[in-house]
Amino acid sequence: MIRKIIRIDEEKCNGCGACANACHEGAIEMVNGKARLQREDFCDGFGDCLPNCPAGAISFEEREAPAYNAEAVKTAKAERHAGGCPGSAVTQFENTEAPTATSAAKPISRLAQWPCQIKLVPTRAPFYDGKKLLIAADCTAYAYANMHEDFMRGKTTIIGCPKLDAIDYSEKLTAILRDNDVRSVTIVRMEVPCCGGLQYAAETALKQSGKFIPWQVVTISRDGKIID
Repeated sequence: MIRKIIRIDEEKCNGCGACANACHEGAIEMVNGKARLQREDFCDGFGDCLPNCPAGAISFEEREAPAYNAEAVKTAKAERHAGGCPGSAVTQFENTEAPTATSAAKPISRLAQWPCQIKLVPTRAPFYDGKKLLIAADCTAYAYANMHEDFMRGKTTIIGCPKLDAIDYSEKLTAILRDNDVRSVTIVRMEVPCCGGLQYAAETALKQSGKFIPWQVVTISRDGKIID
């Protein structure tokens, strides 16, 4: 059908993302730093995005386009709401690059998935199945210089701080271990007492999962050394 729909000039787009935030239907997404109309059937043609574009990159045009699909928009909104903030959308990475002689000068990220915060990760996801799981206190990556190569490489990494989050992770960790094919668990914590909460939650989850999963605990000192 011929109808009014937005047009985005990617040459003018400065990548600010204001239009994507203004689009209540979720028709616009940021792709490689540029705004793009990803779902034509999500665009209602009202143009809430137009006045929010500081670069003048958005305009109306009349052309052949699928009809506005209100039901699909409603379903997508419900899914986004159920999933929490957009930053919790599940993504996997293929960080399989081998270390080289220059790795020390230019380290390689070994984070294999997003999100990584325990509070944000789903309890079921493809990035758990058949993988080794690293449960790390978030301070460990700052204290231990070679965290990515020595602990994160080849593992699914989830992090948290029981003191700052002020929650018991054991229930969520139990669900992760129980409902996925996790091959092993490595717990990396700091030497400080409050990190004991993370270790306790992980050990409790291992017991409650009903599975025999190999596991180990590594403790990092405040000056960045492995002490246990």
